[in-house]
Amino acid sequence: MNITINDELRAFVDPLTDIEYAALERSLLAEGCRDALVLWRDTLIDGHNRYEICQKHGIPFRTVHNNNFASIDDVMLWMIDNHLARRSVSDFQRGVLALKKKEIVTARLAEQMAQEPPKPEADDLDSRPPPPWNTREEVAKAARVSANTISQIERIQKAATPELREAVRTGAISINAAANVAQLPEEVQKAAVAGGRKELQQAARQVREQKMASRPKKETPPADPADELAAARAEIASLKDRVATLLNENEVLKQRLVHAGAA
Repeated sequence: MNITINDELRAFVDPLTDIEYAALERSLLAEGCRDALVLWRDTLIDGHNRYEICQKHGIPFRTVHNNNFASIDDVMLWMIDNHLARRSVSDFQRGVLALKKKEIVTARLAEQMAQEPPKPEADDLDSRPPPPWNTREEVAKAARVSANTISQIERIQKAATPELREAVRTGAISINAAANVAQLPEEVQKAAVAGGRKELQQAARQVREQKMASRPKKETPPADPADELAAARAEIASLKDRVATLLNENEVLKQRLVHAGAA
């Protein structure tokens, strides 16, 4: 059987850790490959890790075909939805997958509009629904993370070195910290990754501190003259009460001294 591995589709599958790979390998050796691999035509679209291990050890496997897809984009969307539904996928990987889905959906919509430009009536211009996946909030909802997390993942995807992206994928650094480190020059990013978890955390902390230092200080708004006058009057009234109290205490002390002298 000729099975084709599409590298672009394979990239949607988050690599297993050494421990996960070893556990899957033990399971396949002990129980065989119970779940069928899924093919689109002759291209593998589900079961990449199982296929690799089965090929390595000569373990028999079954295949099923899903040829309901009209294009490679349809396959990508199917694979993305499959992975987004899995609990084992990390927040970072879910965000990356959701952003990829947005990219595919947006490109497909633009192509459709170019081929068949819509001709809505004037009254329908404001009533047309917005394009799907039009906002960061929609992408975040699909990925089950916050919109701010999606923004940070976008920053990592655009500016982070491959080494830094791998560090956040494996959990060596958080998404938030990686988004900060991604703002540093590539050489600094690579050095931080090479230095390990502590070096990455230190680099992220330095970026945060630089941001705080560069923020303009909030100017205190000028005081309202009426408020200043009211405050001054209140202070004067308080001082008068204090003076009256002191005078009264002073008079009491004088009386005590007079009685003490007479005795």
